[in-house]
Amino acid sequence: MKVKVVLLAVCFTCIICIVFSSVNTFAQIGTYSKEELIKYTPHWKGERFPDGRPKVPEEIIERMKKVALEEAWAVCRRYGYFSQYEGDWVMSQDDAVLVGRAVTVGFMPMRTGVNEIIEAEGKKDGRIGGQNSWVIDTLVDGDVPVVDMLGRVRYGCFFGGNLAHAIRAKTGTGIVVDGGNRDMEDVIQMENFPVFSRGWDPGYPREEKKVMLMGLNSPTRIGEATVMPGDVVLAKSEGIIFIPPHLAEEIVKTSEVVRLRDAFGYERLTAGVYTPGQIDTRWSDELEKDFAQWLKKRGEKMTAEEIKEFLRTRTW
Repeated sequence: MKVKVVLLAVCFTCIICIVFSSVNTFAQIGTYSKEELIKYTPHWKGERFPDGRPKVPEEIIERMKKVALEEAWAVCRRYGYFSQYEGDWVMSQDDAVLVGRAVTVGFMPMRTGVNEIIEAEGKKDGRIGGQNSWVIDTLVDGDVPVVDMLGRVRYGCFFGGNLAHAIRAKTGTGIVVDGGNRDMEDVIQMENFPVFSRGWDPGYPREEKKVMLMGLNSPTRIGEATVMPGDVVLAKSEGIIFIPPHLAEEIVKTSEVVRLRDAFGYERLTAGVYTPGQIDTRWSDELEKDFAQWLKKRGEKMTAEEIKEFLRTRTW
């Protein structure tokens, strides 16, 4: 009988621990736990941040800056990722290039009762300032905040001059805001801080236009794109592609192969060596041999054999 009582007590204690553990996991509204981030990014097998976000290597991030959006789009689409692109952005700098690891942020229209709980949780966690500042406090080097501000520009401000400097100091990158920002004259003069937003507005959010933070490092919708924490943000003048982490290296390699073959093709077309029909299709053995010699002459690290193997399953 004593054994049964002890077992029951142990089982009851375990149940209580599990219940309280679950409650603590969801204490912050809309924030994925480390375990959830790992669960919902199963294809990533590399290093992760302490919060569970995939950490694409810095070398890949740096090489990504030269990737064309069309090249990234083609690889994403090949693997069934059709909702990764969003266009029609207002940029703070002409020909801006923004690359980094996404920290996803989602806001919703203010609902008083819910917001009171969010504010109370923030106070308990020692958070200071507005909810947009809470987001900035979590950022680290190489992060790109990807913020859903409901597409609002008028009274849809996420940051102004002070917070812009804080974001740049924390990340060394820039920001994507599906909404508006203020202090345009100050922000556009900041070096190495590209901003992709829907526009600029001088006003603070009015009472009836206020929002509340409902998601941090959880899935976020930016226009027609679905963004996950740790996605690689590739933002250029044509638009933005949010790249699943496990595809980042393949996209970089694909781009590098395409650039080499394009450079060869442009040179030979300009010299009149080949016709457009010969270049703009699968290459003949003779043309491939010419390309191999061209690579060797240029001293490229990637060999023709490596490129041929990489292209084996491609149609171009």
